[in-house]
Amino acid sequence: MGSHQQEPWLLENGKPRVLTKENRHGRSAHSMSSTSLRKKSSRTLVSKLPCATLRSILLNLQEVILGTKLSILIPAIPAAIIAECYGFGRPWIFILSLLGLTPLAERVSFITEQVAFYTGPTVGGLLNATCGNVTELIIAIFALSSNKIAVVKYSLLGSILSNLLLVLGTSLLCGGIANLKVEQKYDRRQADVNSLMLLLGLLCYLLPMLFKYSGASAALTVDPSLHLSRASSIVMLIAYVVYIVFQLWTHRQLFEAEDEGEDGEDGEEEQAVIGLWSGIAWLVGMTVFIAVLSEYVVDTIEDASDSWGLSVSFLSIILLPIVGNAAEHAGAIIFAFKNKLDISLGVALGSATQIAMFVVRYTHL
Repeated sequence: MGSHQQEPWLLENGKPRVLTKENRHGRSAHSMSSTSLRKKSSRTLVSKLPCATLRSILLNLQEVILGTKLSILIPAIPAAIIAECYGFGRPWIFILSLLGLTPLAERVSFITEQVAFYTGPTVGGLLNATCGNVTELIIAIFALSSNKIAVVKYSLLGSILSNLLLVLGTSLLCGGIANLKVEQKYDRRQADVNSLMLLLGLLCYLLPMLFKYSGASAALTVDPSLHLSRASSIVMLIAYVVYIVFQLWTHRQLFEAEDEGEDGEDGEEEQAVIGLWSGIAWLVGMTVFIAVLSEYVVDTIEDASDSWGLSVSFLSIILLPIVGNAAEHAGAIIFAFKNKLDISLGVALGSATQIAMFVVRYTHL
């Protein structure tokens, strides 16, 4: 920790930035799930460098690039770019891009948490709520721009199903097996809020579909069903904004991730490991790389489908959501093993709510 006190970009009024109890709620269940995949790196060698600028750059690279157990997948990012530039096989570009997106999604969660040290809990929570499923949103936007509507539908549907069925089911199963003699508890109020939001989303999806199929002629219901669909999209986006206000301002205590004893083995409060502007720069850079790899995924998914003999719907519904959210899904299961169901439920239900209420309707508009 002495190295923190020597670095001016990590200081606030001469003291390191720490995660206090007052701004702890800026850490959502989504960011907490990714915490389980992070690892502490030694700063002994880097801190001995005489040049402050070089030391700052290397410390940032060490914390961001090597500060995760998924760092082994980071070489897939340049490999995918090289494969695209030199015209390698399209299926190889697809799989390398998917592997590269896995650590990027986890690092975005880490960086938004670091920025929350400086911006405060409200802005930090808003960043977590916005960037929680940025990979799915960017993939959907590129698929829409390429007029691949089926990929958009399948990938977003797969994200919702994987969160509600795969992640939640696996977390409950593993948590139950690991804690057979312990009563597992969770906050019902948080689960009720997310469940009601998902129910509202389901009703808004059903209305345009029922209106379309209830008409005597499909030609007569095309335009009215389109207007009804857009109106329901606006309602859902407004409901999601109200949900964010409910989560970050009025009832934020319901969504706090209880992580006592998880901050460190020695019980010390967490400190910022990168500066504010470094965090913003890394966040922009990570988003750019996610956009590049997402474009590769969209452009090569059909070629991968033909080469592997798998349908585009299978790749979009099953493979894309699992790989794109592997970090938070693994974290949710790990916390279920530790009998922290609130975090597991927050990841599964929270991510499904965000995709259903925000990402789907934003791309639809």
